[in-house]
Amino acid sequence: MLKHAAGKNLFDVWAPNAKTVRLVAGGHEYGMEQYDDAAAHGWWHAPAEAVAGGVDGVPYGYLVDGEGPFPDPRSRRQPDGVHGLSSTFDPSIHEWKDSGWKGRNLKGSVIYELHLGTFTPEGTLDAAAGKLDYLVDLGVDFIELLPVNGFNGVHNWGYDGVLWYAVHEPYGGPAAYQRFVDAAHAAGLGVIQDVVYNHLGPSGNYLPKYGPYLKSGEGNTWGDSVNLDGPGSDDVRRYILENAAMWLRDYHVDGLRLDAVHALRDERAVHILEDFGALADQIESETGIPKTLIAESDLNNPRLIYPRKDNGYGLEGQWSDDFHHAVHVNLSGETTGYYSDFESLSVLAKVLEHGFFHDGSYSSFRGRHHGRSIRHDLAHPSALVVCLQNHDQIGNRAIGDRLTATLSYGKLAIGAVLTMTSPFTPMLFMGEEFGASTPWQFFTSHPEPDLGKATAEGRIKEFERMGWDPAVVPDPQDPQTFERSKLKWEETGEGDHARLLRLYRDLAQLRRNTPELVDGGFGDTSVEFDDEEKWLQMSRGKIRVVCNFGDDALVTALEGSLLLSTDSEAALDEDTLTLPGASAAVVRVN
Repeated sequence: MLKHAAGKNLFDVWAPNAKTVRLVAGGHEYGMEQYDDAAAHGWWHAPAEAVAGGVDGVPYGYLVDGEGPFPDPRSRRQPDGVHGLSSTFDPSIHEWKDSGWKGRNLKGSVIYELHLGTFTPEGTLDAAAGKLDYLVDLGVDFIELLPVNGFNGVHNWGYDGVLWYAVHEPYGGPAAYQRFVDAAHAAGLGVIQDVVYNHLGPSGNYLPKYGPYLKSGEGNTWGDSVNLDGPGSDDVRRYILENAAMWLRDYHVDGLRLDAVHALRDERAVHILEDFGALADQIESETGIPKTLIAESDLNNPRLIYPRKDNGYGLEGQWSDDFHHAVHVNLSGETTGYYSDFESLSVLAKVLEHGFFHDGSYSSFRGRHHGRSIRHDLAHPSALVVCLQNHDQIGNRAIGDRLTATLSYGKLAIGAVLTMTSPFTPMLFMGEEFGASTPWQFFTSHPEPDLGKATAEGRIKEFERMGWDPAVVPDPQDPQTFERSKLKWEETGEGDHARLLRLYRDLAQLRRNTPELVDGGFGDTSVEFDDEEKWLQMSRGKIRVVCNFGDDALVTALEGSLLLSTDSEAALDEDTLTLPGASAAVVRVN
C-alpha cells in the first residue's frame, strides 16, 4: 500500500496520463492540481473551496483533458446510473447498532447465496432484510450477496460492474446496504459480499480515461485484464485493496467472495491474493471480528488456502467445483462437457475423502492433467465451499433450469444430505432449500440497443454450438427473463416444496448439534460405495451417512440410532438399515 496523503481527501483522483483535470461539483467547475509528492505521482486534488461544500449528497464528476464529466472511479453513489454524475456519500452518518456482533468463522457455518434483484418481488436490500427471520429459521450462518456494485441498466447478475465502490441504486444504494448489514448482524447472520476484480463490464467503464487500470491486448474471458503488474499498477492494486477494505471496514461486511481469481493475471513476487489475505488479517486484528475471504477458482490449487507462512495465500476458503460435478452427475446422469470425468460413485467417494477429484489427474474436458492434491497438515476440509447448486451452475445452462426441473424429491433430498453432512462448508443457492420451480436465467438490461442485441445473439450462438435449439434460449434483454427468475415464496408451504424445506432445516440443526459433522480433518472421513448397486456410505466419527442412489430398496447391516431420514419408510431395526430407493439416512452407530 502506498504511503502518502493522495486519495485521502474529498475529490482526490488518480489520473496519471492527464494533462488537465477539472472538478465539476455542485454546479460549479474547479481547476485541479497534482500533488508535489513524487510518491503521489498522478494524483490530483481540488481547491479548498470545493472541498468545503460538504461531504454528503453533492453531485460531481471530472473533466479529463476536456472530456466528460466522468463519474469518480471511487464513487460511493450513482443516483443517475453509471453514465451520470457521482454523488458524495458520507458512510459515518449511519449509526451502527452492531457493536455486540462478534462475527462468525467459516468452519461450522452454512452459507446462503442470493441475488438481490430476484430474491424478493421488490428486489431491494430493504426487502431482503425482511426475509432475515426466514433465513435464521432455515439455519444458515452467512448470507452471500451476488455483486452489488454499479452496473449499467436496472437488472443484471452484477458481474458487469464498472463502479466497484458504488452500491447499485435500484437495490437501495449505500445507505440501504448499511441498514441491511446492521439488520443481518442483529439477526445473528454474517454477510459475505461477492466482488469482481478480474474485469469490468462493457458499458460505463470510464477507468481507462483516468489511467492504466487495464492491460490492453492482454485479456481474459470477459475482456481486457486488470493491470496488476504493469507500469502504474501500484495505484491500481491500491484501488482494488482499498475497495476490499471499504467493504470490510466501512460496511462491516464479514467476508468477501473473490470472483474467478484464476483470471487475476499477476506476475509480481507477491500475488495480489496474498495481499488480500494480509489485508483481511489486519482488519480482523483491528476489529476483533473474523474476516473471511473465499476465492472462486477452477484451478484446484490448494495454495490459495495454505497459510502465508507456508508459502500460501492465506485465504479462508475456496469454491470446489469437483464436489458439485460429482454429486450432479450421480444424481442426474448428465455427463456432457465438464461433467464427463465425474461419472461414478468412485469419483464422489474420492472428492468426499480428499477434497479434489482432479488433484493432478487427467482432465478430458481440458485435454491435460489438472490440479494438485491438498496437504492435510496445511488445510482443513471446511476451507472448501461446496454446493449442490449455485448461480453459475444454474444460470449458465441454456434455459437456466434448476435441478428441480428434472429430479425427483428423493434425489434432491440425497443431494441435500450430501451437501449438508460433507466435511466441507455447505452453500445453498436461494430457493434450493424448497425446490423452487422458477428457473434462474441469464438476464441483462443494457440500455444501448446494439449492446443488448449483441448480448442476446452471443448467448444464442454459444448454446447453438453446444447443440441446443436456439428457439429455447431466453433473450437476456427480455424483461420476462428477469421476471421468470424471481422466487415464488408461496411455494415454501406447498407439497414437496415444504417437505424439502423441512429437510434442509433439520439438516442445518443436525449439523449444528453434531460435532462429528464439523470437526475432524481430511483423514477423519472414509467412504464405501458400490457403483453397481448404487449406494454410498460416508463415515465421519460415529456418524454414518447412507445414500441409496438406486430405484430398489437397500438393506445394509448397521447398528445404532436413526438421526434423520429423507423417506418416512426408512427403518433401522436392530442391526439392519432399510432404505427405499432414492433416499438417504444419517445414523449414529453404537
